[in-house]
Amino acid sequence: MWKKGMQPATVVDLFCGIGGLTHGFVKEGFNVVAGIDVDVTCKYAFEKNNGATFIENDIERVTVKEIMRLYPKRHWKILVGCAPCQPFSRYTIGKNNDEKWKLLRSFVKMIKGVRPDVVSMENVPELRKHSIYDEFITKLEDENYFVNSYMVYCPDYGVPQTRQRLVLFASKFAKITIVKQTHSTENYRTVRDVIGHLGPIKAGQQSIEDPLHQARNLSELNLKRIKNTPPGGGWKDWDEDLVLECHKAEAGRSYPSVYGRMKWDEPAPTMTTHCGGLGNGRFGHPEQHRAISLREAALFQTFPMSYKFIEPGFHVVNKTLSRQIGNAVPVRLGIIIARSIKRHLEKYGESHK
Repeated sequence: MWKKGMQPATVVDLFCGIGGLTHGFVKEGFNVVAGIDVDVTCKYAFEKNNGATFIENDIERVTVKEIMRLYPKRHWKILVGCAPCQPFSRYTIGKNNDEKWKLLRSFVKMIKGVRPDVVSMENVPELRKHSIYDEFITKLEDENYFVNSYMVYCPDYGVPQTRQRLVLFASKFAKITIVKQTHSTENYRTVRDVIGHLGPIKAGQQSIEDPLHQARNLSELNLKRIKNTPPGGGWKDWDEDLVLECHKAEAGRSYPSVYGRMKWDEPAPTMTTHCGGLGNGRFGHPEQHRAISLREAALFQTFPMSYKFIEPGFHVVNKTLSRQIGNAVPVRLGIIIARSIKRHLEKYGESHK
């Protein structure tokens, strides 16, 4: 809850997707008025769960005036976002021709025009290795923002994934301190904690009780492969006749996690846009002979069971939902970011009215 008499704060979420980051702010009592994203398939989930308006638009076409109109008068203005991270991943770092890289420049251009009181950005750690990150910070500091960032190991904050994320804060008032870790190695949330209660399903099957609890089908060969994969193991545990030719080559040995199984009593790996595919990472169920279901991926992303992803009357499209869930900021991380900003405003906001 906000301190009594505090000036209210309003949030606009750029690159909002289905609302993982937004939902964290909602849970912390913030007024999120809108999310902006080019992917209209995210509209239903974003609006249904967050009571905010989804604006289908490209950040490069949104004007400062349009954003300014979203903020009520005498509210702290908070602008948050997670620019698509694929251009900054370790697989693409050093390649300078990706059009998406300019989204970060559009983000800072929007900040300079709107002049929000607080800014936050979440992204992959590899972003720090590129000059555009230094450029981003320099431009914020030129606008007299106090900027700092944190490398967040998500299990330290209750997210059940071995996910490392860069969380950046900028404020007009002072540097924002992230809240203390909520978990340690003694009580990290594990795969068992998160999905152990779900009923068993087979590859290609959908739960009768929960349409989101469905797993992709597997070929006969891939079914044989996962049956020969122990918990925590992968393709290196197979007999030679099951190993793909590309993995036999020297270059293929650098991908030990593909076709891997999770372990019950450890956090899950980082969820990606392909988290429902057995061959795309360590996304095999610890025990059942299949990749994780959409529901399981959503729970690893800390979306509550009550979160609505599919409009009534529409079919579950596995590929679309896998992308939406994998692209999302984990809700729990959104809560931590929002809580850090709330405590910052409680400490510094009143003296800067």
